[in-house]
Amino acid sequence: MLNLTQSLRLEQRLTPQQILLSTLLQLPMLSLELRIKSELEMNPVLEEGIDEEPVQEEIESDEQEQEVLEEELAPLDETDKNDDYDKKELEEAQADNDIEALLNDDDAYEIRIPKDKNQEEYERPEISLKSLPEHLMEQLHILRLTTLQRAIGEYIIWNIRDDGYLEPDFDLTSVAESFETSADDVEYVLRKVQTLEPTGIGSRNLRECLLVQLEETVDGNNTALKIIRDHFDDFKNKHHDKILEILQITADEFHEALALILKLNPKPGESLFDSRTNYIIPDFIVEKVDDKFVVQLNDWNVPPLRISNTYKKMLMDRRGTDKDTRQYIRKKVESARWFISSIYQRKYTMLNVMEAIIEKQQPFFEHGPEQIRPLIMREIAEIIQMDISTVSRVANGKYVQTDHGVFELKYFFNERMETDNGEEVSTRVIKARLKEICSKENPKLPLSDDKIAEMLNTEGYPIARRTVAKYREQLQIPIARLRRGL
Repeated sequence: MLNLTQSLRLEQRLTPQQILLSTLLQLPMLSLELRIKSELEMNPVLEEGIDEEPVQEEIESDEQEQEVLEEELAPLDETDKNDDYDKKELEEAQADNDIEALLNDDDAYEIRIPKDKNQEEYERPEISLKSLPEHLMEQLHILRLTTLQRAIGEYIIWNIRDDGYLEPDFDLTSVAESFETSADDVEYVLRKVQTLEPTGIGSRNLRECLLVQLEETVDGNNTALKIIRDHFDDFKNKHHDKILEILQITADEFHEALALILKLNPKPGESLFDSRTNYIIPDFIVEKVDDKFVVQLNDWNVPPLRISNTYKKMLMDRRGTDKDTRQYIRKKVESARWFISSIYQRKYTMLNVMEAIIEKQQPFFEHGPEQIRPLIMREIAEIIQMDISTVSRVANGKYVQTDHGVFELKYFFNERMETDNGEEVSTRVIKARLKEICSKENPKLPLSDDKIAEMLNTEGYPIARRTVAKYREQLQIPIARLRRGL
């Protein structure tokens, strides 16, 4: 049975401007530069440059025609019947965004932060690094190999991951069938590849990687070779006493072999040949000037944007521009306005968040990480009078350069714990103390989590064993048995 009902409800919907702003807020500086370049390519109305005074045109010289331009450039009315924006796409975008993402702003932003004209134009230098495959190919072509062997070598090189190991699904038999040769021939070429610089590249596992490097060592420590080749599982699990008993060697001999093994590179593909970004471009720069911390947004490469005067003139020319073209230009102008204002609002919001962080973390910027205070995002949101989701977007993936190093903004947000004296301290302080305790422990008798918790409680930090275990895992410190030395 069909029923006809009527209901009244309140809904929150994100406007296209708010969706755009929330998207831009999440982008770090390098991604923002790419986003601007993409927008410049897609929107012909948008162009680089500082907005200039409008040029008077012969076709529209009187006040009446100037009013026409203002009418054409006016924001589109939501009730405009010709508005053919993709409402379905907008609804999907709204559905994907959380309600907390709604910013506390009602209208489109028009915040203009002027650029200092006295600043020199700065182009960030591009870093050119040779990739790992290129480095290996150059060496492979020097080796005395047949045409078939060289082809197999190139195939192997292209199956090496960024960390220097072969892909898990690499199979000698399958490769041999592809090149119509034997598995032994493929194994021979693989051994040749593994001797290229860096040694151990193209290994199938850690044991093989260490073995290749040990075989290349000049001192020829047979003990180290035997440990990795015949007793790798015991070595990995720190069963040192068992290795000493089986090999019938002294502690000094084992210590010498261990020192040699620890010098080996477990991930030969990383270091200079890491294809991932191995450097950070900070989004903020904080400097102390006259006993006051000054925040600067590191946006040297973000160009000023404006709406093209050429398209403005086309809008003014009612006789020379047909209605459909003017309607198209109007929509592109509106889109450009949203984008430009969102860029300025992004800068305004990011500076506000960073200044609020400095206000709450003043001791950190004065004295360093050991003075960091407990802080949650809600405190920053209350200072800048914005939603927590806005602070989260600003903090996500952004970095700040300080006198004490480069830190991710998320570093400044941490939980708090109350000491026995009633003083609130950051959990980062406790983690730093835990790390210090582990670094100074006796390697022959590493401390258990219970013992560490007892020591921290003695120092005034009421912390349980399971919390110590959680912090230890976050700091990537292994359990006591695996920290045991000789």
